[in-house]
Amino acid sequence: MFTGIIEEIGIVENIKRIGNVVQVTIRAKKTVEDIKIGDSVSINGVCLTVTKINKDILSFDVMPETIKTTNLGLLHIKDKINLERALKLGDRVSGHFVTGHIDCLGLIRKKTYINNNLCFEIAIPSKFLKYILPKGSIALDGISLTIADRRSNTFSVYIIPHTLENTILKTKGSSDKVNLEFDILAKKA
Repeated sequence: MFTGIIEEIGIVENIKRIGNVVQVTIRAKKTVEDIKIGDSVSINGVCLTVTKINKDILSFDVMPETIKTTNLGLLHIKDKINLERALKLGDRVSGHFVTGHIDCLGLIRKKTYINNNLCFEIAIPSKFLKYILPKGSIALDGISLTIADRRSNTFSVYIIPHTLENTILKTKGSSDKVNLEFDILAKKA
C-alpha cells in the first residue's frame, strides 16, 4: 500500500530480459534507505518487489503481464521514474490509498496552462469513466492527484508547482502514456 506522494525520482540503470521476465535496475538515493529484499516499491505507480540491492541500485523482476498493461515496457536506460516506498503502519497518509495495481493506461491529450496552472487532459477507455469522479482521487504514474473534471472520454488534473518539480510529470507531454490507478473508494461506489 502506498500514498501517492512521490519520495524521489530514480534513474533506470539497466533493463535486461531473462526468459520471459524483464529485470529493471534503478539508481535511487532515498528509496534504498531502510529497504530490504522482498520489500514493495512503487515505480511509476506499479507495485514491484525488490529482488536485489547493491548500494544505491535496486533490482526488480517485471512479469510479462505488467510489461503489457503498464508503461514500464516503454522504459529506456537513463529514463527518470517516480519512486515511493510502501506505507508503514502509523505513517501519515498525505495523498490517498494507492495499491500499486494499475487499472489502465491513459494517454495525455493536452498539456496546457490555464490561469498559470498546469493542466493535463487524459484520455481513457470509456469502460473506466465510471471511476472518474470530479474532486475524487486518482494515481497518475503513482502520483496522488485530484480529478478536476470529466468529459466524454477524458478527464483533467491540475498540477501544483511542487508536484511538477518533484515528479516526472515535467517530462511528460501530449501522446505520452501514463499508468492510472483509480481510487479504491471510487471502485466501491
